[in-house]
Amino acid sequence: MTKIRALRLPGLAGVGPGLLASMVIAAAAAFLADHYSGPVMLFALLLGMAMNFLSDVDRCKPGINFASRTALRLGVALLGFRITLGEIADLGWQPVILVISVVTLTILASTWMARAMGFKTEFGILSGGATAICGASAAMALSAALPAHELKERATGFTIIGVSTLSTVAMLLYPVISNLFGFDDHHAGLFIGATIHDVAQVVGAGYAISPEAGDTATVVKLMRVAMLLPVIIAVGLWARSRGGHADGQRPPLLPWFVTAFAGLVVINSLAPIAEVVREAGNGASRWCLVAAISALGIKTRFSEIVEIGWKPVVLMVLETSFIAALGLIAIIAGWI
Repeated sequence: MTKIRALRLPGLAGVGPGLLASMVIAAAAAFLADHYSGPVMLFALLLGMAMNFLSDVDRCKPGINFASRTALRLGVALLGFRITLGEIADLGWQPVILVISVVTLTILASTWMARAMGFKTEFGILSGGATAICGASAAMALSAALPAHELKERATGFTIIGVSTLSTVAMLLYPVISNLFGFDDHHAGLFIGATIHDVAQVVGAGYAISPEAGDTATVVKLMRVAMLLPVIIAVGLWARSRGGHADGQRPPLLPWFVTAFAGLVVINSLAPIAEVVREAGNGASRWCLVAAISALGIKTRFSEIVEIGWKPVVLMVLETSFIAALGLIAIIAGWI
């Protein structure tokens, strides 16, 4: 009797159990975030860490690795559905200059501070990029683009915890700061959109002030998300100049997920994409990223995070303070 063998796609053999575990944790994190108004990325990471024992189960390892790498890259690529070139053009050139300056200076300052505190340049790029661009999503994207090393996953997990926590604090604090400085709705939206880390917290803080502040903050924030593309290209060039991965292979100049991200931004800007398709793309991106962070949590032990010490906390607080100061100076000085 002829045996019929199931078709197996290359690289997908045995991913089911681990991928399913990551998706279940992601669903639990989404439920908690929806019901308790917390950062879903942080919930996913912490729940994943609570299920760390799965990383020792052989059947789960392929799926966990698939979620933390391939699903991550797919989620980053689908972020292109969030941005259109028209939304950026509508704000004018001054906010664009603000965003480019804030992102560039924050990453450069973070890299310098990281090296001054004894950390690797990679950690400065990772934490600075997460602070400057779009929080946990940027941390995952930059982690995928940076060369592999033994401490990268631990540094990524810590960065996600730090940036999510500080973003939540900023969501509560920055509307108060805007009020203290007497910003109108437009300038309050500029400040919030240019300085808070995660998209969700930007939306929460902006619309807590007014609809106009919320709209402005959201578009400025999406401009920062758009900076993910040139930053990843720059990181890729830097990684190639350093010799790339430990196995001697140089990383590609333009990873496939960056190409897909750029392509989706262009398509989303020029083609009449139905809103239902954009929403589906955004939803798929969110699920891929949350599942990837859940898998990263599974691979991370809490003791490893604790061992990092207090200096990374100080670094991330300094980065957050630095980008907030840049935003305040730009508005108070009348540059925007």
